[in-house]
Amino acid sequence: MSLEKEVGELLRAQGLTLSVAESCTGGLITHRLTNIPGSSDYIERGVVVYSNLSKTELLKVPVEMIEHYGAVSEEVAKAMARGVREIARTSLGLAVTGIAGPSGGSPSKPIGTVFIALVSEKGILCNAYHFKGSREEIKFMSSEKALEMLCRFLREKH
Repeated sequence: MSLEKEVGELLRAQGLTLSVAESCTGGLITHRLTNIPGSSDYIERGVVVYSNLSKTELLKVPVEMIEHYGAVSEEVAKAMARGVREIARTSLGLAVTGIAGPSGGSPSKPIGTVFIALVSEKGILCNAYHFKGSREEIKFMSSEKALEMLCRFLREKH
């Protein structure tokens, strides 16, 4: 069974809803989740917040936070997840921000640096990853890890 299908079944069984905020994945996570028939039962919305302006305007990520930590950071990923959950009024908020390349990296945040955050009423989880590969591979691996994080969280609720 695909991760998307398992996530959908778990969300439906637990009566939970999900909203997603995506930067470096450009909508890939939401695309994968909404490929499952009936996903409108648990997916409320997915937003692509590629620019810093969109992160601040749509998700209320503080400008100062982005300036201090950078758009690709644990702090911003968590703020994105909280923001999308709050705006969408969903059980869960999932967010991803990173550097897919082939440019844009730095010594402290090389290409392939990705932060994925998941927020629920119980708190917030955030993981950092350092992927290798092409832009498309980094985007796919980011979406895969986001769905794995979500799936693991939902399995542990039982």
